[in-house]
Amino acid sequence: MDRRSKLIEILKTVTKQDTLPAPGDSLFDSGLLDSFALPDLVSALEQEFSIQIPDADLNPRKFDSIERIEEYLDSRN
Repeated sequence: MDRRSKLIEILKTVTKQDTLPAPGDSLFDSGLLDSFALPDLVSALEQEFSIQIPDADLNPRKFDSIERIEEYLDSRN
């Protein structure tokens, strides 16, 4: 499974939704994510991709869309 597929599965689990917006669309504006779901998303990303995400990076803007999450993951590797 490629990284985007893994990411989509994580988002589906965290949001409890089967469908997600387009990769460039906001997960927050769509109502799928909010400040309460962000820590769950970050925890799942840390576990799946074996990374540590510092508290300073817990900015919704960094995790606003599938594309932004991928960019963030690229910056961590």
